[in-house]
Amino acid sequence: MFLIVQVCDFAQTSFSSGKWSELRMSAKTFWGILALLRIFWCLLPQTGYLHPDEFFQSPEVMAGDILDLQVYYPWEFLSSSPCRTVVFPLITSGITYWMIKSLQQLGMWSNGINSYTLLVSPRLLLTTFSFILDYSVYRLAPFWGADRWNALVLLAGSYVTLVFYTRTFTNTLEGLLFALLMVLVSPKAVGYGTDINQVKPTSSSLIGIITVAGFFNRPTFLAFALMPLLYWAVLNATSQHSIKTIANHLLKLVSSTAFTAIIFTAADTLYFTSIGSEISLYMTPFNFLRYNLNPHNLAQHGIHPRLTHFAVNGIMLFGILHILAISVGLKMLKINIHQLSWIRLHNHRSPTMLVLAKGNPTLLLFYFVPLAFLSLFNHQEPRFLIPLILPLVLLIAPQNRTLKWKPIIIIFNVLGALLFGCLHQGGLIPCLSHLEQLIHSTESLNHPAHYTLLFAHTYMPPRFLLSINKRDPLVEIIDMAGTEENTLCQTLGQLANKIACGTRETDKERTCHFFVITPGTVRTAIQKCGVLFKNETLIFPHLTMEDPPQISFLFSEKWRSQLGLYILQIDRNEQSI
Repeated sequence: MFLIVQVCDFAQTSFSSGKWSELRMSAKTFWGILALLRIFWCLLPQTGYLHPDEFFQSPEVMAGDILDLQVYYPWEFLSSSPCRTVVFPLITSGITYWMIKSLQQLGMWSNGINSYTLLVSPRLLLTTFSFILDYSVYRLAPFWGADRWNALVLLAGSYVTLVFYTRTFTNTLEGLLFALLMVLVSPKAVGYGTDINQVKPTSSSLIGIITVAGFFNRPTFLAFALMPLLYWAVLNATSQHSIKTIANHLLKLVSSTAFTAIIFTAADTLYFTSIGSEISLYMTPFNFLRYNLNPHNLAQHGIHPRLTHFAVNGIMLFGILHILAISVGLKMLKINIHQLSWIRLHNHRSPTMLVLAKGNPTLLLFYFVPLAFLSLFNHQEPRFLIPLILPLVLLIAPQNRTLKWKPIIIIFNVLGALLFGCLHQGGLIPCLSHLEQLIHSTESLNHPAHYTLLFAHTYMPPRFLLSINKRDPLVEIIDMAGTEENTLCQTLGQLANKIACGTRETDKERTCHFFVITPGTVRTAIQKCGVLFKNETLIFPHLTMEDPPQISFLFSEKWRSQLGLYILQIDRNEQSI
């Protein structure tokens, strides 16, 4: 990713027109390479497992509903406590799975349902959608005083774009909707410094649709939408429009907002209402707010200091760019305080026109106001901030001070991409793919067997990647999460001495296979349980931060096992228990 180095020089030096054109063409080439990398890495695919929500809030649910696979439905998608809209999972994972199912039914893709296509197809659609960010930067950069290709390379070279925006997170959709909203509220076809009185505001209806869609996707979208909506309102209020025109904009905004809310509510009501039961309206965003505003509920997901977003997560995601944004903000605050003092003394012009005359103060608000609102909640995860990459890139791209930090920017994004795109829980997805091939192998089909898969000290395994039909329960999954050693050993002992491997009468005739999936850092503890294993498979790499490897082991011959995920098959014939 050395390409960021060349582009950052644009903002500092004045070139001849020929040299400037040459570098601009180079920036276009660099962006093109990064765009291809984004697509290629999605198809490879990325093995890093960032968070269970990537799977259990979209593809896992849709695989069960559309492909009729064995899945685990999270509590957010149960009719007793619906907190997530079904619209966006249907638009993303639902559409891709429906296409795969249709091709298979038509005989055009007989083996279309497998772990690779189930994983990659929704990601590929989200990767395609991620170029909304690039389009937004291309449209907005001139207005906010940034060079288009400088900003585009900074965006495309960020590991946040390469990793997070190619995954099926609701935060990814939130970021894309935020980008669209910024495009919609910004003046059309104008340059930096254009008089706001000459600005023609964009369609009010589209703004209403995007705002409501973002709210139903994640109610926290209102924190991101607040400043763009206020900015749009100021543009309308200060423009030379008649009261009738402004009233017409407000009417369109209200009507489109109401219409979109009705569509989402109707879709959720139809989905969560069981056949034959009494129909009741389901307002999933309000259930989401009711749940997350309860401190007891948030405590179950983890409590963080209120400055975590500001002091930790912002740096973890954006590195030096976040620090530069803080620096720019402090500097601009100091300048504005001096300017306001000068205005009071000389009564030259209004502070409002001063703020709107430049793009940077507004971009600072676009970046820090959502961050401040999200910091009001005690549960703070880094992915909550990924929508902020757009205003951050537009804010930092014109700053000359990125030049001296360019080596750090490159190293930071390379390491971030490797850590979160490959290493972090990176063995779990290949492990499920390996087990899927084992379960659906020719030998298993000729000699039906029952598989019990016990996952210990890993993230929650997505069941849909095993592609097991609901009507054929060949697999039982036991998720022990981060259970204590004594409980884990007790469970392993019960499995090893288990006579029958299933609950149905026909399961007694099947061959029983018991597998334990656990990180290499926990393998030693499992060996102390007294259970014998006859086969083991090492999936590399796999880094678990919950049970991190000891530094001393990383410099020994055991380093590979410490950064691996083991698939251990229990030997039920000769047990030492």
